[in-house]
Amino acid sequence: MAPVQKLGNVDTKKRTSQKVAFGIFTLLSYLVVVILFFILGFIIIQGGKVISWDFLTKAPAEGMTAGGIFPAIVGTLYLVLGSSLISFPIGIMSGIYMNEYATNGKIIRFIRIMTNNLSGVPSVVFGLFGMSLFVITLGWGDSIIAGSFTLALMSLPLIIRTTEEALKSIDDSFRHGSLALGATKLQTIGRVVLPMAFPNIITGLILSIGRVSGETAPILFTVAAYFLPQLPGSIFDQCMALPYHLYVISTSGTDIEASRGMAYGTALVLIAIVLVVNLLANALRSYFAKKVKMN
Repeated sequence: MAPVQKLGNVDTKKRTSQKVAFGIFTLLSYLVVVILFFILGFIIIQGGKVISWDFLTKAPAEGMTAGGIFPAIVGTLYLVLGSSLISFPIGIMSGIYMNEYATNGKIIRFIRIMTNNLSGVPSVVFGLFGMSLFVITLGWGDSIIAGSFTLALMSLPLIIRTTEEALKSIDDSFRHGSLALGATKLQTIGRVVLPMAFPNIITGLILSIGRVSGETAPILFTVAAYFLPQLPGSIFDQCMALPYHLYVISTSGTDIEASRGMAYGTALVLIAIVLVVNLLANALRSYFAKKVKMN
């Protein structure tokens, strides 16, 4: 009976330690959610006081202590759209090449290491590089196109890696079956592999949009204007942007106390834009996931 009792005591200790560990993990998970809701609640309460139709549709006035943030909203959308048009095709095609065409040699391993390292480079370094290459060397000046290319370079590593991992998750039997039926490699990738991996690829695109829309340092050196109440006329013009606008009125505005309400309102609008983009992207992801299951 003694060995049985010992085994029972061991099982009891294991179950107890398991419950304690799960309890700690659950507590930490709820703590993260509580902190998130606390931050969002604070921004919503403070920013909701200044949100109005005029705030969303008018240009800033009186040293950015009055008026609205419409030019900054439009500028942010321009930059997100411009960087996405550049980074999405290049990043997805690079991920396809890395996983489907390139052999797993030293060069590819080196490229993967450099891609991972590039994703950890501070955004201010991308801003300085963009200023040196696009603004000065190519002569684009402080412009939407310079800022878009800089933001695109910053988001490329994330898109490449998530695309590659999404393609790796597709079982090789689908590729072999398609090739056995007479399809070419390109047809296999375009009609079999890519549609199945696309829901996971969208995850990387969502993360890249979220990062691009909130960056300040890259646009500080390449595109953002301190005060520009009119809308840009071309891609070679400067524009205002919500992250930089928020930074300016929070740290170096003409009257920081008077513009504090606008700062909270700007933060709330920026969060709302990121949330809407993420919801649309998640809806698109769910649509393609259901389409893959149906097929």
